[in-house]
Parts: sequence; C-alpha cells; structure tokens
Amino acid sequence: MNLLRMNCELLATCSALGYLDGDTYHKEADCLESVKDLIRYLRHEDDTRDVRQQLGAGQIVQNDLLPIIIQHGQEKALFDACIRLMVNLTQPAMLCFGKVPDDPVFRHHFLQVTSHLQAYKEAFASERVFGILSEILYNLLQLDWEQRQEEDNLLIERILLLVRNVLHVPADPCEEKKVDDDASIHDRLLWAIHMSGFDDLVKFLASAQSEQQWSMHVLEIISLMFRDQTPEALVCAGQARSAEEKLRDSQELEALRQKEHAAKRSRTLQRGTRHSRFGGSYVVQGLKSIGDKDVIYHRNLHHFKRYTHDTGKAVKRVPKRNRQAQECKDKRRSALNVRLFLREFCVDFLENCYNHLMYLVKENLIREQTQQHDETYYLWALSFFMAFNRGNGFRADLVSETMSIRAFHFIERNITNYYEMMLTDRKEATSWSRRMHLALKAYQELLLTVNEMDRSQDESIRQSSNVIKSNIFYLTEYREIFLTLLRKYDETRQPRSYLIDLVESTHLFMRMLERFCKGRKSLMVQKKRVRRRKSRGGEKPAAAETSPEALAETWKAVEEEMKTSGFQLSESLTESIVPFDATSETPLEEQRTEAMVRVQDALLARLGPEALGLLRAAREVWPEGDVFGSPDVEPEEELELLKQILHASLPRSSPPEIVLEEEDDAAELEDEELESVQVSESEFNFLDFIKRFASPNIVQPYLLLLKSYSKNSPHTNHCIVRMLHRLAVDLKMDALLFQLSVFNLFNKLLSDPAAAAYQELVTFAKYVLKCFFSLAAQNNKAYVELLFWKNVGAAREMTEGYSKDGEGKKPTWTEEEEEELRTLYEEHRDSEVPDIVETLLPLLSNSTRTRRQVVTKLVHLGLVDNAKELKKQKIGTRIVLWTEEQEQELEMLYEEYKDSDDVLGNILKKLTAKRSRARVVDKLLSMGLVSERRELYKKRSRGAQGKSSGKGMTEEEFLEGLTQSFPDDPEDRDDENEAEDESEESEEEEDEEQEREKSQNGGRRSQSLRSPVERRADVGTTVYALQQEGLSGPMLWLQRCLNRTAEDREMDGLSQAVPLVPLTEENEEAMDNKSFKKLLRKLGIRAPANEQESFWRIPAKISASQLRSAAAALSPREQDGSGSPTRESQEEVSHEQRAEALRMLLLTRKMKHHTSEQTAPTSDFTPTEDIDSTVERSQDKTSTKRSRSRVLDDEEEENEEDSTAMVMDTSGDADSDKEDISAPAKRRRKMVLIDEEEDED
Repeated sequence: MNLLRMNCELLATCSALGYLDGDTYHKEADCLESVKDLIRYLRHEDDTRDVRQQLGAGQIVQNDLLPIIIQHGQEKALFDACIRLMVNLTQPAMLCFGKVPDDPVFRHHFLQVTSHLQAYKEAFASERVFGILSEILYNLLQLDWEQRQEEDNLLIERILLLVRNVLHVPADPCEEKKVDDDASIHDRLLWAIHMSGFDDLVKFLASAQSEQQWSMHVLEIISLMFRDQTPEALVCAGQARSAEEKLRDSQELEALRQKEHAAKRSRTLQRGTRHSRFGGSYVVQGLKSIGDKDVIYHRNLHHFKRYTHDTGKAVKRVPKRNRQAQECKDKRRSALNVRLFLREFCVDFLENCYNHLMYLVKENLIREQTQQHDETYYLWALSFFMAFNRGNGFRADLVSETMSIRAFHFIERNITNYYEMMLTDRKEATSWSRRMHLALKAYQELLLTVNEMDRSQDESIRQSSNVIKSNIFYLTEYREIFLTLLRKYDETRQPRSYLIDLVESTHLFMRMLERFCKGRKSLMVQKKRVRRRKSRGGEKPAAAETSPEALAETWKAVEEEMKTSGFQLSESLTESIVPFDATSETPLEEQRTEAMVRVQDALLARLGPEALGLLRAAREVWPEGDVFGSPDVEPEEELELLKQILHASLPRSSPPEIVLEEEDDAAELEDEELESVQVSESEFNFLDFIKRFASPNIVQPYLLLLKSYSKNSPHTNHCIVRMLHRLAVDLKMDALLFQLSVFNLFNKLLSDPAAAAYQELVTFAKYVLKCFFSLAAQNNKAYVELLFWKNVGAAREMTEGYSKDGEGKKPTWTEEEEEELRTLYEEHRDSEVPDIVETLLPLLSNSTRTRRQVVTKLVHLGLVDNAKELKKQKIGTRIVLWTEEQEQELEMLYEEYKDSDDVLGNILKKLTAKRSRARVVDKLLSMGLVSERRELYKKRSRGAQGKSSGKGMTEEEFLEGLTQSFPDDPEDRDDENEAEDESEESEEEEDEEQEREKSQNGGRRSQSLRSPVERRADVGTTVYALQQEGLSGPMLWLQRCLNRTAEDREMDGLSQAVPLVPLTEENEEAMDNKSFKKLLRKLGIRAPANEQESFWRIPAKISASQLRSAAAALSPREQDGSGSPTRESQEEVSHEQRAEALRMLLLTRKMKHHTSEQTAPTSDFTPTEDIDSTVERSQDKTSTKRSRSRVLDDEEEENEEDSTAMVMDTSGDADSDKEDISAPAKRRRKMVLIDEEEDED
C-alpha cells in the first residue's frame, strides 16, 4: 500500500471533522462522530501502524485536533474525544512496536512514526494549547472528591498522559542543530508549560493529600521536563561564576595550550633544514621483514618512530559482542530563561512536594501497584533533586524522606536485580545496564548527602549521619557492593560514564569509611561466612567388622564395660548427647532411625556408655511404641535391648560428612560444595578491607579508565590514583601494577607535553617505575613477569622470592603422631581447660603443628564432631544493629511461638542472623512485644499426662513445679542454659557461656566470701550523707535496679552491661549530683564511656551476689551502727513469710496423701526424728537457708502463698506422720523443709 495516499475511508472521516480558515476552525456537524470513528480505526490498525502513519502524514493533529480543543473546548464531549484520540496518536513508537525493529521494513515504519511524533511535539509547543489544557485541568481539580464523576477522573488522567507523551518525544538531531543556550523544541515546550501555569498544577498534584492517585503520572512528567538538564547547570543558572570554576577553566585552557605548543614543536623538528623531493630509502638493521632480509624503509626518517608492520593491512573487524558499550546522548544547556524557570521549579518542588511525592511513589513500588520499570523514575528523582539540594544551600529536612536505611536497601536490591537481569536477558542487556547506572547514581547521591550531613553545623544532623553510616558500614551488603560492582564490570555492556561514577562512588565510600574508623578504637561489623561441607576423603575410617564372631567379641567387651560402671553415666556425657536435631528438615521418623543407627555405631566402636546414654536420650524423645524401651525399664532389659540393636540389620544412609568452617587456607578447602551462609560479627580492620581490592579484576577497570586520563576530570583522575596508591603504598603491593600495558600507559603519560597538568599521575607513575627497577636489580625474572597480571600470591613471590617445589603442600600425619594426639586429647578432654587445643599444642612432639592442623585432625579422627567446638574464643563487646527486616522477622517469630513452651529457644533456632539470648531478649523488650523477662522463661513440661493434674506426682516434682521460674539452683540453671545454647553456634555465644560459668562459680563462692563492694568501709558513710541530703528515693530506685539486674543474671545466666535509665525528675537530678556519682563509682558502676553513651551502666563483670551485696549496702540506716537492727527486723519478716509459705507446701503434701489411697509400706523414718536431726544441722547452715529463701522474693507470690497457708493451716495433721517410701533425696528435701519451719517457730 502506498502510504503517501491516504485511505479513502480515513480521508472521508478526516474531511468530516471540519476545516481551518486562517486562525478560525469551522467544525462540521458530524465532528464528534468522526473523532470516534478515528479512534475505532486506530484500534484495528495492523503491525505496520498504517492508520497512525496516514493520520500523521495528513497532519490531523496540527490542522484539526489542536484547533478544535483550542476553539471548541467548551464542548465537553468533543473535548474528551479529541483528548482520547491525541493520547493514542502521541504514544511512543516504542510502545507501538514493542522494541526497535531489526527488520529493515519495520525499522522504516518505526522511523516514520517517530518523525510524525516529532512534528506533533512542535505543534504542541504553543501557549494556547497548554492554556486550554491548564484551564480544563484546573476546573476539574477544583471539584471536591465527592462531586467528581468517573468521567472527570478519566479526563484528568488523559490530560496527564497526553502531556507525558508529548514530553517523551525524542529530539531530532538532524533538524535541531542547535548550540547551547539556544531554544530547542523541548525548551519551547517547557516555556509554554510555564507560561500557561501548567507547572503550578503539577506541583499541586504532587503535594495535595487528596490527589495521591496521580503520583506516578506527576513523577513521569517531572522527569521528562528535566530530561536534558543537570543539577549543577541549574544551580549555577543566573549566577556569577565562582573562583573555583574560573580556576578549573583556566587549568583546562592551559593544558590545551601546552598541547598545541608541543604539537608545533614536533612538526618543526620533523621538517629538515633543506627541502628534498626525495625521502630516500634506508635499510633498518636488526628489524626483519617478511623474509630473512632487513626491512627497507622508503620514507623520511622523521616518521620512522611511527613505523609498524601493520601499515597497509586491513583493519580487523571487532565483533559486535566485543565492542565497547555506547554512551548515552550528551546533555545540552538550554536557554537561560528556561533554566531559570526550571531552577525555581526545583526550589519550590523541594520545599513543598519532594518528601510527600517520594513517599507515595515508594509505597506504590513496594506494593507493586505500578507498571514495570517505574522504579527508574524514582531513582532518577532521588539522584537529581538530592544533587540539586546539595548545590543550592544544603538542607537535610528537604530530602528527609529519602535519607534513610530503607532507601539504601531499596537501591542496593535494585542494583543486584539489574545486574542479574543483565546477565540473563542478553538481548536487553543495554537497557538493564542503563537502569543499573541510574541506580548507581542514586546510591552515589545518597553517600554524597550523608557526607554533606557530616559537615553540617547542626549537631542533630551530624548525629543522624552517624547513625546512617553505622548501619551501612555494619552490614555486609552495603559495605561490599562497590567491591562486587568493580569485580563484575564489563566494558561491552557498561559504558565509560558508568565506570566513572563507580570509581568516584568507591572513592567516596572508602574516604567516609576511613574517617569513620579513625575516630573509634574498634568497629564491630557484620560478617558472613560460608559454611561448606567437605568429605573425609582418604581419612574415612575403615568399616567395622560385622561377622558373628566379631559381633560376639564386641558385645562381650561392651557388656563388661557397662557392668563395671554399674550402668551409671557421667553428667557431662548425659548432657552432651543429643538424639535429634530440632532445626533439621529431616522428618522425626527418619531421625529416629538415624538415632538407632548411631546407637549401633557406638556399640560397634565399643563405646558402651555412649550407646547407653544415646539409648536413654532417644527414649525420652520417642517414648511412644517403646521402640527404645519402656520408661521403667530395668538395667538388664536395657542390656538385652542394646544386644538386639547390635545384631540388627538397620538401613543406613550415605556416609556422614564433616562440616568445616571456611578459613583462609585454600589448600584445606578443596572439593567443597556450598551449604549455607553463617552471619556473625567481627572487629573491622580498614587495611584488611583494602586488601579485598588487591585483585587484577579490580585493578583492570581502574587502569582502563586511566587510559583516557586526558578526557577525565581532575577529580576522576584523583580517585583513580588514590585507589592505586592505597594498593601500592599502603598495602605495599606495588607488584600488582608491574604489567606491560600499565608501563606503556605510564610512558604515554610521562611523554605527554601537558604532563604538568597531571602532576599527581606523574608522581605516582615515577614511584611505581622506581620500585620496579629496584626489584629488577634483584630479581632477574622481573621483566618476564611484566607479561602477566598478578594476584596477591604471585606479587608476593615476585618481591619476596619464589617458593620451592613441594612447599605449601598439605601436611601429613604419621600413625604415631595420630596416636599421640588421640592419647593427649583423651587425657585432657575432661580437664575443663578453657581451650584444649592451646593445651595440646606444646605437648605434641612435632612443634611445627598449627592450631588449624590440630583441629582438622581431631575432626578427621572423630574425636570431635565439629570444628566449631574447638573455636578459639574471643573477648570483646559486640555492637549489634538490627535492620528493619530483622526486626520484622523477630516480630513474626514471636507471634508464631509466643504460646509455645520455649518461646526464646524457638526464636533463636529460627533467626536468620544468629544473636545471643540477651540481645534477643533486650530487643523483644524494646519493641514492646513483652513487658518483662519472666514471659520468656522456658515452661517446664510435666512429662506424663497424669502428672499435670497432680496425680502420681512425687514431692520433688511438686516442689520443682512450684519453683520452675526460680533460677537459684545452679544445676537446673546449667541444664536450661546448656539446652538453650545448643542452638547457638557463633563464637560470641561461646564467650558468653564462659562468662556465665564464671559468674555462676563466683555466685557459689560468694556465700562464704565478701564481695569487693562490701569491703568498702566508706559506702555506709556516703549512703548516710545522701540520706541526709534527701536522696532516699533515688537510692531506693538504685537498690531496686541492682536487685532486678541480679535476678536477671541469675535467671538468664547472662552478663551484659545494663544502663541505669532515670525516668523521674528526682532520679535525673540525683544522677547529676556529685555525691551520688561518687557513690555509683564506689559501687563499681561505670560512667558513660564516650559520646555515644548517655547513661551509667552496671558492668557485666559484676556477679549477681556482688550486686545483691551492693543493694544491701544501700539500705537506709543510721550512721552509728544502727543498721544492724534494721537488718534483723527485715530478716525476721522474711523468716515469717518463708515459714508460712513452707507450711503451705507441707500441708499441700498432706492433702495429696489424703486423696491418693494407695497401699505402700511406710518408712520407719519418723517426722520427729527428721525434725531432731534437721534442727541440729540447720544451726550450722544459715547461709543455705538464706539462699533458698530467694524463692519467695516475688511479692505477689508471697501474698498468694500467705493467704493459702492461713486457710490450710486450720486443717488437721492427722496424716502428717504418713509418708510414702521415697528416694533419699526426697527425704532430705523434707528434712530441710521441716527444719526451716522449726527454725521460724
């Protein structure tokens, strides 16, 4: 079809619209129906967009539609139809064809549609057009939300879409050959928008609360308005040039002038003194031609330096996939009046619209209520307006919405997604690369704004920047994003401008991180380590013999061992055996079979106690079906059951594998497969972080950008040299730059006539060359090394010497050394030394063994299950910062397990980022999910169903149930802590376990030893003086804090610094009192360590007993020793309360005997004898009574028990002499209870 001739039906329809007579448009009677017909035609056009092209060739928009809306805009139906038609006609060609067609025919159609769109854009650059659009839009926005009809909302959206489509039309470079400061069609369109007041309506839509649904349309229009602008150009619009700009321009001009003079001198030297028509012919000795003879040169000698064998050869075509990525079109400077208008628009937008609009857009993006790739508008707006804010008198409050960790996380996630899509969607790799560049610019702008906040005069802004920096430096994703982007840089997909922004962003981040580390003694950061699974390889033990004779011999040895031990197991063995893994994805039924196999393996290895302990532990986990024996099984029956297991044929899975943790020694980690990522904390070292950049994959992008040093800005060259200086000088790895292409670049730089303008580059190049020639004098292989890129190991060998053959191989162990290690480990495994590996190292005959070698061998020998058990313990406080995602995860886990028996244990097992118990508890309290620590204590299970109702319950179980929340019993507390600590794998938990054991041991000794606080003779004097000053209330508050902290440390078994937060005005004034501060120091309470701490803290090293002693020293007393009667009265009150509660326990036991009518032989042990013997012992053990009296510290429990005891005390004691036969421990507990009752009476 000939597109130059319009279709007859289309021509008739267009003629029925009307005609233009001068400036007046006369519409026909069927104008509205004709417009609707055109809309129907467009709906049924073919793939070549023939209708669209014919309407564009007929200039339907310029000659009909625009005059209709200008002169007949009052006709609402006609105006709506024309807007609908123009929205369809102006939609981008990319949307019409889906992509830029590869077929030449469709490419032609694509270009035709684009040319028509450019003609439409020129027609829209009229104040009259945007005047009528602004008027209609203003009238619609004046309507209240209740008064608007659905048609009104549709018209608002179509007007916004029309403006967006017109602004989106690309400029025609062939038609618009405009220079800077000249008005292009886009500038004229912007000026029409400004003069019509449409820009004010855009700002209103961006700021109005009732117009939130248009947020994405508004952001698209704004981004297209500023498409050709840069923030720096708008900031400087209408202002005089600064001295810095003048200096920069003069330096650039001087560099150009030096290059021009150098070119003139070189041309002068090339000309001879006498002109010759004949250049001559010369033989170049030593340079062979194609044959065996020397090269004959037929030109002037002045040009010989540029001689090459490639002269005259055809240039090799570079494949398209290997070509460098093309840059986007350059920015141009608009007319001055347009730049001034846009500058004022930016100022108003930042003050009134930015935070509100960006919040709405971000919410829509998160909820996925937008179209695909709409996040690019958000990223552009963030980078553009934050850059404008920095240049136009920085104000942090104007961009507060996008200055948060959420913004960093959002951009980092998009960068990762864009990179992955760039690798997978290769056809659209260029588009994904541009989006990735946009996200990088936004990330760079966030860092620049944080850096600007550091220089603010407002202290609160500087503190906010410190908080943001603490988070981005703490998390691994933010800290290593630039390291990853540099390593993955691909010049065929990512343009040079992307590399410039990446290098400058990396320089800024490194500078901020270095400055942040200098002001601190230590910085704790998150560290992710990969846990890998490694097979035993050649270290696999030989399979045990399963012949009947071997099994009989094995069973005989196991039977003798267990009979010798009397079927008794050590406490450490019982606690260390875990029959199943609660965090494993393996079903419990399969784990039960695996537990049976583990019992058989222990028997085959002749480890009788281990097999018996595992059998009993599995019986408690799987009591149903008596698979592992009944609960009341006798030792002989257990022996027979073990024999059956030994001879049974059990299904076995693949051989077990040993889990090792990734270390730096690469030789130990060969043939590994990725298993999981373990998150922990470590102290940050800036030099170690720089070492991550010492890699050819990272150095090469820097040198690639350095090749265009003459085109780079001075700041870009400085960023390149600074990074190379960190590697070559700070890390002393200058050998990384000993490469021939680098030296060729240095030679070009040093011979540059304008080298004086690049003084920093010249100085660094001379330093690297000096280092190389110094090394070449000692290493005769240095010149050969220039041909290769070198990693850290090769660079070290080049400078320090090459290793000999055989060095660095995996060390071997002889059988004698393995037996020696096994013997030493068995001797010291129960010695309770803090670090058994450090104990074994000096005892080994081979003194060259390292800690890692010993740990690895212990794992291979099967003496330990995991290398983490022998982890070297580190000491130090760790700062934990919770991200928003981790807080949401914690809240979700709490809601899931808040009704379980072990809330805290389940949360610790499921947390992605492993945390200590104390930190999880503190976070739950701070988030308000729990009101007190007591809600997180483990609920003890009752075992059998009958015990839960009180039937068949022994006295010890009854007392244990009453005191389940009381952590004073060291054995119970140790059991609970060890059970909970099994799910915690980090080094930090090992440190806390040590501190907990130390504090518990110290608590046991504190009953006979006085604490350091008690030794201070002047505490009483200070207390009396503060009491006279009227500070009794704050001292009582301090006493309660000390007691509460002591209770928490006894119950949790954890020790950490606890801040003293005064919540009342009286306590705040006391914290400012010098005498009160003096008292705090005497009690061992630590003052704020630095500017980041605001409160005094109870140190973690003070044990619970010492805290109670300190609290007792704060009791109100008279100066002249009158404190003793007060203590006696308090002890009398506590004794009375304890007596009443214990009376209630005994009477409850009597009621139990009344209800259970079971026949049992009575014991010959009478209560009278019990009382007599107990009274004699109780007089020597007052300290034991005092410690046990802590059961009744809770006031609510005391009141409840008191009232119960008063009611039950009236019952008779007829059956008090009756007693079931029970274990000696039960009798001893009864004796102690009666003993305390008699003592109180």
